[in-house]
Amino acid sequence: MLRKENRIRLKKEFDQVFKGGSSFYNKKFGVKILKTESNISRLGIIVNKKVSKKAVERNRIKRIIRDFFKNEIENLKLGRDIVIIVFPEELNKKKAEIEKDLAIILNKIKKQ
Repeated sequence: MLRKENRIRLKKEFDQVFKGGSSFYNKKFGVKILKTESNISRLGIIVNKKVSKKAVERNRIKRIIRDFFKNEIENLKLGRDIVIIVFPEELNKKKAEIEKDLAIILNKIKKQ
């Protein structure tokens, strides 16, 4: 599980990233990144009900993403707030396929 200090949880924190962050999108994910003064990087995940009406399926995707970033958080630049928006393309994929898509996103995040 991703440590508490590495998670974005409050609505106002999500709003700050959406308001001031840079973004990029593909068919599978949307990503918003905000540079902060903090010395830690944090992650927030949004899986809308349009992806799936079942909470079990939405939470499964969130767990996979958190697990992936738990292992990769040290490789990110410090002071980044990252929000990942999941699109319906990722719903029925296996864990390995989702992690492959996340690796592509991570490479783009590292460049910013």
